[in-house]
Amino acid sequence: MDIYLDPLQQDYQVVNGAPVRDPMAGLANAAYLRLMVPLGSYWADPLLGSRLHELQREKDVARIAVLAKQYSESALKPLLDDGRALRITVGVTRVKDASAAGRHQLSIEILAASGEIKSFQLPLKVI
Repeated sequence: MDIYLDPLQQDYQVVNGAPVRDPMAGLANAAYLRLMVPLGSYWADPLLGSRLHELQREKDVARIAVLAKQYSESALKPLLDDGRALRITVGVTRVKDASAAGRHQLSIEILAASGEIKSFQLPLKVI
């Protein structure tokens, strides 16, 4: 089992000095890495990754939420194709707080082949 990468902290999760294991036997980490790695930048698999990094330089307009959802679904599709996940639901919420201008929140829910459901939030910053 892999050490769990916490999407909010963007680091390994440690509790009382011990690493927390990925509750979905690597599926949660696979989803996180597919979203955070720029598409084409991983030398071992040029198809791994997403285009979400392209949105960081975009203006905060309504179409960004649509693009973020499309890019996320495209990046996570291989998890459905190889049978590790049965269903993946992606939602994008535009944060409308004045102190958090230019932020969107990705909400991802994965139904694993084992029947487990994992939900996590991933912040996305744009200009």
